[in-house]
Amino acid sequence: MNNKILYYILSFGIFFSCNDNNKEKADLLVINANVYTVDNEFSTAEAFVVKDGKFIAVGTTEEMQDKFDASEVHDALGKTILPGLIDAHAHFYRMGLQQRKVDLLGTRSFDEVVSRIVEFQKENNDDFITGRGWDQNDWEVKEFPVKDTLDKLFPDTPVAVTRVDGHALLVNQAALDLAGITVTTSAEGGEIEIKDGKLTGILIDNPMDLVLNAVPEPTREEQIQALLDAQEIVFEYGLTTINDAGLDRTTIELIDSLQQAGELDVRIYAMISNTEENLDYYLGREPLKTDKLNVRSVKFYGDGALGSRGAALKEPYADRHGHYGALLSPINEFRETAGRIAASDYQMNTHAIGDSANVLVLETYDSLLGEGDDRRWKVEHSQVIGQEDFKYFSRNIIPSVQPTHATSDMYWAGDRLGEERVKGAYAFKQLLDEAGIIALGTDFPIEEVNPFMTFYAAVARKDLENYPEGGYMPEQALSREETIRGMTIWAAYSNFEEEEKGSIEPGKFADFVILDRDIMKVSEEQLPDMKATATYLGGKKVFGN
Repeated sequence: MNNKILYYILSFGIFFSCNDNNKEKADLLVINANVYTVDNEFSTAEAFVVKDGKFIAVGTTEEMQDKFDASEVHDALGKTILPGLIDAHAHFYRMGLQQRKVDLLGTRSFDEVVSRIVEFQKENNDDFITGRGWDQNDWEVKEFPVKDTLDKLFPDTPVAVTRVDGHALLVNQAALDLAGITVTTSAEGGEIEIKDGKLTGILIDNPMDLVLNAVPEPTREEQIQALLDAQEIVFEYGLTTINDAGLDRTTIELIDSLQQAGELDVRIYAMISNTEENLDYYLGREPLKTDKLNVRSVKFYGDGALGSRGAALKEPYADRHGHYGALLSPINEFRETAGRIAASDYQMNTHAIGDSANVLVLETYDSLLGEGDDRRWKVEHSQVIGQEDFKYFSRNIIPSVQPTHATSDMYWAGDRLGEERVKGAYAFKQLLDEAGIIALGTDFPIEEVNPFMTFYAAVARKDLENYPEGGYMPEQALSREETIRGMTIWAAYSNFEEEEKGSIEPGKFADFVILDRDIMKVSEEQLPDMKATATYLGGKKVFGN
């Protein structure tokens, strides 16, 4: 080999070596993907780059490989990637605690409820048996159960099992005695059911607290384990941010300490429970914001639930003459609390199911929020709206809904509301058209954690048996793009977090989920069966093989 040829070989080697060294260093490069970025244009990409926990570039595989030298390269092999999913309304901590209580979800009769309680107690021998998930609307006899069987089986052990919606409680006599409840006990903001002059064991809304306040508090170790259990479950479904709808100060501070210690990764948007103690502590302070925790909102319960006939309606229930449901707090107390929150930097998020509760919330919000304000107060559930009241929704008064409520309730909602009133129920498309935005969640553990069920319910409005044909009130279905936005960037917006999450764009947290199928193209029937194959939070894999 002559010197001239050797010179050219060395020159090319030096050139390519310098070229590699000129590449920007990164932590993770994802290539050959089908990325729905959920940016303003809902654009797609093939690749993106992560450094220090954030996206720094998005583009084609060739562009990203030419510009970046990453410590780790992941070939997605064409799989679909979305931004990390956000559950805009759930009960994260409560779901974690539920893992060690009686699970009554899916029970098809009261006999099955009793059987599960008996089996649970054989294994656990608890001093106070608690559980959740029964729904009389799923039983052949669609009536509230009574306590007689539980009294016989557990004469000395208190039992308190909550209806699926969290707004009705079945208790035995031992629990009633412990709480001091008799037929003369006041039931303001709810109901203590009495038949033939005797307590049935059913408590609805506010009176439930008389029993639940007597349940032993979990230990700190049990609280920590509940949070870790819940995190493991949500990561499996591609959820990276959870709006926990109602936490007290102790739990919020525990979450913060675990996150700061690196023991809890999931991002939490915490709504503080509406207690005097919580309000006094938080409203006098600036909102608490870290990369993983945002404490800047108050959860207020307006009324009960439709399934237990506790939702507050303008006109009586169609299937219970003279019964209107109930507000859970006096109107003046709600308005005073709203005014107090309006004078602070906090957001107000109010549970409102019935049309009477919703109009109270909407009119109060409208009276307190100026046209130029950016407060983003939310109506949690926005479930039954009078046609004359949709006008109040906007990007400042945001509907936060749970699509699976529609497909869970569709079998009996018309019976409760009647033919005309039901047209304003679960009206997701109409809410979106009025507000220009809609935040989507699950309300787990009331419904399943699975966000792909949320997606299916919003788009198809059917149950898992493909019922009803054409969908339940199909004119209220959301498009696939709208639904993804509601589970990502719009949910982030509703949390004042759209600049840091909700889309795959440079500068935002590298939270993303890899799916087993293309959620924008797979058939409707396959949507409920979709799975997350990997979940990343801040560029770190938190679920997946």
